[in-house]
Amino acid sequence: MSKKCRDKDGVSRRDFLGLAAFGAATVGTIGALAGSLRFVKADVYAEESKKFKIGKIENYPQGSVKKMDEKNVFIFSDEKGLYAISAICTHLGCIVHPSEYGFQCPCHGSQYTHDGDVIGGPAPRPLEWFEIHQEVDGTLFVDSGKTVPQGTKYLFA
Repeated sequence: MSKKCRDKDGVSRRDFLGLAAFGAATVGTIGALAGSLRFVKADVYAEESKKFKIGKIENYPQGSVKKMDEKNVFIFSDEKGLYAISAICTHLGCIVHPSEYGFQCPCHGSQYTHDGDVIGGPAPRPLEWFEIHQEVDGTLFVDSGKTVPQGTKYLFA
């Protein structure tokens, strides 16, 4: 009976299926091994630091407002201290501009108070406040990766 199932080259159907199964298992094992070797190297991307220098306290006299255009942050100075508010609208991420009542988003009309509270438009939440801290040499830094509760200020020493 085995002579009837052989083709011209002499390979039986059973031998062919056995070789095909072995080949499929080998290819699958190599693929799994290659896929697992991918996890040996971490998939890490370089990211720009969210911490940036804003200078010394002397650069911020009481009552001043400075916009850091490249970082989309407003730095305010009042009698109690310094604080940093994001210039990025919480609705769709447009850049807000100062207005007579605080800030306004030019894209969809969201309006904010000077403290970043929403007073109109589609914005779902207030503008973010960022942490300000001082290094040992007296240089001030804003960390836009660390939000702080609204009203948190870097107090003058």
